[in-house]
Amino acid sequence: MARFFVPLSIPKYPLPGIIASLLLDAVDQTIFQLFTDLPLEGYQGYDKALDIYYLAITYLSTMRNWSNLFAFKLNRFLFYYRLVGVALFELTNLRLLLFVFPNVFEYFFIFYEAVRMKWNPRVLTKDKLIITAAVIWIFVKIPHEYWIHIAEMDTTDWIIENPANAVILIAWAAVMLGMAWWLLRDLPPMRPGFSVAAHHATFNFDGPQAARVRDNYTSKRFFDDFIHHELIEKIVLVSLLSIIFAQILPDVRANDFQLAIGVSILIIINTELSQWLARRGTQWKSIIQEFIVMSIVNFILVLIFDFLLARYQGSINLLNTLFFVLLLTLNITLYDRYRRVYIWNHDPVTDFTGSEKPVELKTE
Repeated sequence: MARFFVPLSIPKYPLPGIIASLLLDAVDQTIFQLFTDLPLEGYQGYDKALDIYYLAITYLSTMRNWSNLFAFKLNRFLFYYRLVGVALFELTNLRLLLFVFPNVFEYFFIFYEAVRMKWNPRVLTKDKLIITAAVIWIFVKIPHEYWIHIAEMDTTDWIIENPANAVILIAWAAVMLGMAWWLLRDLPPMRPGFSVAAHHATFNFDGPQAARVRDNYTSKRFFDDFIHHELIEKIVLVSLLSIIFAQILPDVRANDFQLAIGVSILIIINTELSQWLARRGTQWKSIIQEFIVMSIVNFILVLIFDFLLARYQGSINLLNTLFFVLLLTLNITLYDRYRRVYIWNHDPVTDFTGSEKPVELKTE
């Protein structure tokens, strides 16, 4: 359960949240081996699915928290690159795919958040960000993915067999720290103190300012962009997540194509409902309120679908389906909420007079 709940801290406390999730990922197999008799034949699939779960929350948090636009776009590519690789692995069980599609996203996120504690992330130039991603890809993740998925070695067992091997890891870590210093050596002086909490522009969703932005949100320009870009990304994101999780849940009776179609329909219904509510002036006071309401709506849709299937001698595993819906709703809610903040942070917004100006935001 910890691997489900700990990642929810990432949007608020990015660096501690991602490190805690990373540590849980590193030790859970050892815990299973030492303290349970559970079979671990399908561990790789289970592990990769939960990895993607917390990485998805991590990616969505960057929409709200990251002020460096190029860093966000680069990290988005790294996330979807890994997501596609894990989906292909779950479908084929071919370990080589995890080596070809390494998880550079996670370590790039850690680098950015570590920099943010002492510097304004906007000091990171495009060249520096690209070099950072390349260093992580070549010197960190390729050896790491090879070690785990091709050589199928366990680091803990390797050190237990020969404690002197720990020296190799320490030397490798020292080299990585040296590379990090080289990347950061020409940055401006560090600011005093540090904060592990996310720094992001905030918007009062139910305040008077929201009324102005709401009209912009329902304008034709934004509506078109929403349909062509955000809806497609949500369908891709949640469909891939659902396909990955379907491989580890028992009694999933739909194939991947059927699953993607069902998820797409549900996302479209959610999107149209959210937009209809926005056009009527509905503003969510909190993300929890939005999540609860949309979860109830989606649960009702699933129950209706289950009822209709029963009339035609069809059936679904209701518990598994409700789990899928909860996962879907969580990601849609985070996406919708944080995507709007991202747009308000980085895109000009047209007011009633048609003039272009950024929305005024305050920083926490």
